[in-house]
Amino acid sequence: MDLIDELTNIVSRAAAAILAVREGALNVRAKQDRSPVTAADEASEAIILEGVSRTLPGVTIVSEEAFGAAPPDRLGESFALVDPLDGTREFVSGSDEFCVNLALAADGGRLRLGIIAAPALGLIWRTAAAGGAERLRLAPGAPVTAATERIAIRARSLPASGIVAAVSRSHLDPATKAFLAKIPGAATLASGSAIKLCRVAEGAADVYPRLAPVREWDVAAGDAIVSAAGGIVTAPSGEVLSYGRIAAGFLVPGFVAWGDPEAPKRLAGP
Repeated sequence: MDLIDELTNIVSRAAAAILAVREGALNVRAKQDRSPVTAADEASEAIILEGVSRTLPGVTIVSEEAFGAAPPDRLGESFALVDPLDGTREFVSGSDEFCVNLALAADGGRLRLGIIAAPALGLIWRTAAAGGAERLRLAPGAPVTAATERIAIRARSLPASGIVAAVSRSHLDPATKAFLAKIPGAATLASGSAIKLCRVAEGAADVYPRLAPVREWDVAAGDAIVSAAGGIVTAPSGEVLSYGRIAAGFLVPGFVAWGDPEAPKRLAGP
């Protein structure tokens, strides 16, 4: 079995655990940064930590909730970046716009693969073993072999008109609004969590700007998928993102995902 399939099976089990908690007591609490955490975050993380540790012995796992308790002081040749429940606010509010993010990076911060599962939608976006990116329709908890749909996805070239910008439903800051104002006529597609990166990867959106700091585990899996689908994710300055920045607390100073890598030049004009 390919590594991407083994890790996808782990993410699928984590997705099922989240939905199981959703049927009972969420046990919502506030973390030190005042963001919410629930029993679903913890159930998903426990499954991923156990599964990844068993599949990739010795690999450092940087996961959102575990990071708050004990940040790693070093990374090995490979490390995993995990957000066990991205979009907890959406999850608590009853929205379906939440997901599970898992990325694997190599020494030097180069992304090797990425997986994003949307449990309530029964969808998984991921880098494909043979190259490129794909979307699976898979019931949470089921193995990859049970997928009822598997299609290759590709980011689209920037259209001459009808540009679509994916935007955050809960984090639309002034800097992002100013960025969008420079793309006249752009329609917006609001969503929660890293699902927005998946929309860029599959060609449903052309750009997704997030111009406020985020943690690496919020963007790494989506970066891997967008890049595999032919797009690009950069820092607001235009530099390619790097991962494994322990000294920075694994913070990314915002990012912009483009379906068409040439879009910034085309929009800037001659």
